[in-house]
Amino acid sequence: MTQFLPWLTIILGFIGLVWSADRFVESSAAIANNLGVPKLLIGLTVVAFGTSAPEIVVSISASLKGAGEIAIGNALGSNLANVGLVLGITALVAPITVKSYILKQEVPIMLAVMGIAGWFLYNGQLSRIEGLILIALMLPLMVWLVYSKKQHPEDEEDIHTMKMWLAVLWFLLGLAILVASAEALVWGATTVATNLGVSPLIIGLTIVAIGTSLPELAASVISVLKGHHDIAIGNVIGSNIFNLLLVAGIPALIHPLNMVQEVFNRDYLSMLGISLVLCTLLFWGYIAKKQASLGRLSGIVLLILYAGYYTLLF
Repeated sequence: MTQFLPWLTIILGFIGLVWSADRFVESSAAIANNLGVPKLLIGLTVVAFGTSAPEIVVSISASLKGAGEIAIGNALGSNLANVGLVLGITALVAPITVKSYILKQEVPIMLAVMGIAGWFLYNGQLSRIEGLILIALMLPLMVWLVYSKKQHPEDEEDIHTMKMWLAVLWFLLGLAILVASAEALVWGATTVATNLGVSPLIIGLTIVAIGTSLPELAASVISVLKGHHDIAIGNVIGSNIFNLLLVAGIPALIHPLNMVQEVFNRDYLSMLGISLVLCTLLFWGYIAKKQASLGRLSGIVLLILYAGYYTLLF
């Protein structure tokens, strides 16, 4: 029974993260809306951070417990899962068309952030200064996003209305369950790693990363089924940027991260490689058909590459 308890805790942690993150984001947006905050700003802050909330909370919890390998594994593994698993499955469900401004603006920003993160991770360490720099990059990024969204008002988020007392109640409940679920997940993950004799990094790259990417998967599939293709790809690109700046940056600020060299040589380069393949598929479609898109064949390619990473990992 004691052997199954960590796995049960992990499963319950995943369920709690997915459910509470949705309640937390929706109630936060409703509170901001009730206070008169512009919808544009809500969409760029509360909603945009929403799908990365599980990764952020889990990484903070792991760093506070001295399990920094889970934190960095979560950041890189989630980005791999977002591109290979989330976009791969979403493209199989329905072809994803991508607006040209996303290709010309948001994709290069994602690659630039990956380049900066790679420069910091190259020596196998992530210092407090480097963590601070990653977090500080959020400010100019948010300024740019405000400018970009003003040029494309059709992408403005739809904020649900909710009475203030109910929004506050859901906010507190969602936050409490979010934190508790993260604590449970980190405990279960570290225990499983110890029992299996594998490093917490591997658990962070696999079990934790896939679990915390479930909100992105759900949001992207639902968005593409409703015909909101730009939201599907936007969720993944935005989440990947936030993961590198915040999910990796905040734990480093709490406690400097020392990593084995495989983090850069295997995990970071795999993340960069699959991201470059994604960009190649998008740009090829844009050049050949004047319309960037991810079809079912692209989805299969991304899923095969993601499976190949697991072969490399194990």
